Amino acid sequence: MGKVSCCLVVAALAAGLTPSVSMAQLSFPTGDTASAAPNPLTDATVKPGKMLLFDLEARFQKDVNARGGPAFADWFADDGEVLGNGAVPLIGKVAIAKAITWSPQNYQLTWTPTDAAMDQSGDMGYTWGHYEGHGKDAHGNPVTTSGRYITIWRKQADGSWKVALDAGANDVPDAGDCCKIPTP
Repeated sequence: MGKVSCCLVVAALAAGLTPSVSMAQLSFPTGDTASAAPNPLTDATVKPGKMLLFDLEARFQKDVNARGGPAFADWFADDGEVLGNGAVPLIGKVAIAKAITWSPQNYQLTWTPTDAAMDQSGDMGYTWGHYEGHGKDAHGNPVTTSGRYITIWRKQADGSWKVALDAGANDVPDAGDCCKIPTP
């Protein structure tokens, strides 16, 4: 597992941001983190807003790894929404918390952001990337789902950041699996 370059923290500090995690904590658990994390030395699009969004994703992921579904729900704004592949939309933090209750012992959700962008006002932004879920079916057989996601982040009145919308779409089945219904 790679770590984000110390240049990100230095650049964040220079931009007036205070990273909320240490360098040891700022990492992503899946995928090629060297390409997932912005590098201000090689990526001209890296701005403080983009770095903030990657930092939010790292903290969000760390919390979900530790606490599962309840942590996932805690990151949503009161009016946040979840749009799952083929699932009924979950609208509002209360509905999200009632529906997303897995424990990290039974299900593991990981994701790796590919890119992020902040709006000009600095109060909304999005991240997108790849996710993977690992669990078991009713018979105890391992089940893996994967796909792409987009998360829209919104700054709250108190200055905190919450998820306004999270949407995902499963990867297309392999050619040999064209007629199978994906399992959650």
